[in-house]
Amino acid sequence: MAGIGVKLTNIYKKNTLTTDIIGAGYSMVVTIAPMLLVIGALMIMEYFLDFSSVGYVTRELFSCTVLYIFIFSLLTASPFNSVLSKYMSDVIYEETYEDILPCYYVGMFLNISLSALVGIPFCIREYLVGKVDIIYVFTGYCGYIALVLVFYSMLYLSICKDYKKISFFFAMGMTVTVLLSFLLVKVFYWSITYGMLFSLTIGFWLIACLEMSVVRSYFKENSGKYRRVLGYFKEYWPLVVTNFLYTLGLYVHNFVFWTTDLHMIVVKSFVCVTTYDMATCLAMFTNISASVIFISRVEMYFHDRYKAYSEAVIGGRGADIDITKKRMFCTLSEELMSLARIQFIITLVIFLLCMIFLPQFGFGGMTLRIYPCLAAGYFILFLMYAEIIFLYYFNDMKGCVLTGLAFCLITMTGSMISSHFTEIWYGAGLVAGSFAGWTVAYRRLQWMEKHLDIHIFCNGHLLKKKKGDCPSPKVFDRYEQ
Repeated sequence: MAGIGVKLTNIYKKNTLTTDIIGAGYSMVVTIAPMLLVIGALMIMEYFLDFSSVGYVTRELFSCTVLYIFIFSLLTASPFNSVLSKYMSDVIYEETYEDILPCYYVGMFLNISLSALVGIPFCIREYLVGKVDIIYVFTGYCGYIALVLVFYSMLYLSICKDYKKISFFFAMGMTVTVLLSFLLVKVFYWSITYGMLFSLTIGFWLIACLEMSVVRSYFKENSGKYRRVLGYFKEYWPLVVTNFLYTLGLYVHNFVFWTTDLHMIVVKSFVCVTTYDMATCLAMFTNISASVIFISRVEMYFHDRYKAYSEAVIGGRGADIDITKKRMFCTLSEELMSLARIQFIITLVIFLLCMIFLPQFGFGGMTLRIYPCLAAGYFILFLMYAEIIFLYYFNDMKGCVLTGLAFCLITMTGSMISSHFTEIWYGAGLVAGSFAGWTVAYRRLQWMEKHLDIHIFCNGHLLKKKKGDCPSPKVFDRYEQ
């Protein structure tokens, strides 16, 4: 299954304003459409079901429930996704497709187990301490597990480059969510917040089931090699660490502010800082197009250079290897600069629009005072993530771990310090952490360019390492014939 690069190349090659707009729209559809569909469904339900008429505590309980479902489903999925992606890539390269279902089942078991360990104690506290109705708690927990399965199955469809089906399934799920919420609230007179939560849970389960059915339809044979999958976690543990640290770094600054005097506790269980969390959401969406641009351009340009270099390493001359390496790193540099230039313009335009129009929709005050610094932080953060992807290409596990560690630790430490500043500097911790991570990744890419030949040709082993008695140094004895 071909990637989106072929389609984008066909769109962009006409080099007109119309095709540029079409290409950007296509990139948007196949990458971040699922997230936009979920947000759109929530906005439609809140508007037409008169969500604002609900009591403040009840509204905050629903908002915090949805917020926690998304944050912790992403966090519990992060330790597994990168290693499973590596395993899937190797299996597809080796064309041993019967090994994919064992990977799917092992990963699902591990992901659900970790998610349950995180979710069940919290739900028990929400029921016993927060005195929330057990049906509401159970529905929220089911929505959390459903979204875990959605994100997990998305991994396999993304590797297969089946982005359009992912978007289609989210469109179906969110359509069912909206229609079901109208039915439950308007016809059967369920409470607004529970009707919305129940409908959202059903929508997530529908998406998860559709994704799972497609994965099963693609890969029907099962080799039963489950232990091999677990071996990948032992061998590629740096991928687990990197992905977890990056995902944690996305939210650790929020967690820091949840411990400050600004925090609000809902039903003695949920903690949030509404103004800071809303500013974070706005800042993330201001820069989310960076992922669209990066995926598009890597598919279109860098991947071909990387493929040419790999082919030269396998069977080319020394001169071919040097030429393709220079072209590859030249393209890498150009793509990073292009991403920074394009995203800066987009971020600036969206930032100005937000500052002008959001106050008219009730967003203002502290939220917009926090927003500018966070927007700058997420701008650098997405550039850093682009560098991490390039480090993945070169199998630089050490560089990836150092980048994730620098990003997460400095973001957390910086946020602790910036929480004592004035509001406009609350996001300084994210800026510092993102810049530190970007710097580490950039230095590793420079190091990799200088030492790539050593990295490629000198890190292998002709003989497998094992424990045991040292063999005799004698190779041949003419008298022992």
